[in-house]
Amino acid sequence: MTAQQSSRPSVGVPGESLVGERRVALVPGVVERLRALGLDVVVEAGAGQRALIPDEAFTEAGASIGDAWSADVVVKVNPPTAEEVGRLAAGTTLIGFLAPLTEPETTERLRAAGVTAFAMESIPRISRAQSMDALSSQANVAGYRAVLLAASESTRFLPMLTTAAGTVKPATALVLGVGVAGLQALATAKRLGARTTGYDVRPEVADQVRSVGAKWLDLGIDATGEGGYARALGADEAAEQERRLGEAIAGFDIVVTTALVPGKPAPRLVSADAVRAMRPGSVVVDLAGATGGNCELSEPGRTVVAHDVTIAAPLNLPASMPEHASELYARNVHALLELLVTDGRLAPDFGDEVLAASCVTRQEEA
Repeated sequence: MTAQQSSRPSVGVPGESLVGERRVALVPGVVERLRALGLDVVVEAGAGQRALIPDEAFTEAGASIGDAWSADVVVKVNPPTAEEVGRLAAGTTLIGFLAPLTEPETTERLRAAGVTAFAMESIPRISRAQSMDALSSQANVAGYRAVLLAASESTRFLPMLTTAAGTVKPATALVLGVGVAGLQALATAKRLGARTTGYDVRPEVADQVRSVGAKWLDLGIDATGEGGYARALGADEAAEQERRLGEAIAGFDIVVTTALVPGKPAPRLVSADAVRAMRPGSVVVDLAGATGGNCELSEPGRTVVAHDVTIAAPLNLPASMPEHASELYARNVHALLELLVTDGRLAPDFGDEVLAASCVTRQEEA
């Protein structure tokens, strides 16, 4: 009997095909919860291998190993390729990061295939959807990892050290953009002993910056947008921000940038002149490399040195911590599936604001 014919709805977990991706969409602990919810789980052989989760761990949790693409619901981390969309039967439900704003061709392929698709990045940022907020869970990983990367590239200690040879002053760290990733970066740098400062174009987050022991950098710019995000700055505002930031950046040993505008290129915050003004040995970690970068000198996916300053623009940092990143993501997926399942049946209520906002294609639209 195929997954589509099973009396219990099935959830399929294929391996991720993106180069460098080590995460998997579900972990054994969540498989057990889905079984309790009335769902069968089928995992593609080796799907968890790069996250250090063997097939045996999935089967011990109650999953089977087989064709994940034939399940009623397929859960992924990254958007499906054209070939992967071709493996989805009409009527299948797909859950994952689907990039509806930046990869509209994927959405069109899913619509043409008769797939009902829910984009994890489109989950609304409201209180009742916090447990499903995969953007935030993965941003936490990225913010933490960014500071560890900065520390490893730095030529200086982060904490103050008192030694027989004298005292070494603590490093100074500036985080630009204090959403989830930025706040985690500030908290991590603080734990490592750096003196931390945060900046954002949304003045209302100043208290959050102070709550993690950091100072607030006030440049007198307010670009509060909708849904908890910043709006894009006008040309004059952007130029003034870049000028003021350039003056401030020169005084920091580490700069971590996290600023993003959904569906648009990343705003430029760190100019080449600002990098030139930094002390030799300083470090910039640009978390916006995938959308163009916040630093003018960033090269997405590479670490380079310019004007004796190290500039790292890593792509997909959460994949470098696959164990916990997968665990957090799987919990997000589980919370969304709880909304899709009623009495052991797939019965999504598209009048629900969470499902309405995150659904990018529906079968009946084909």
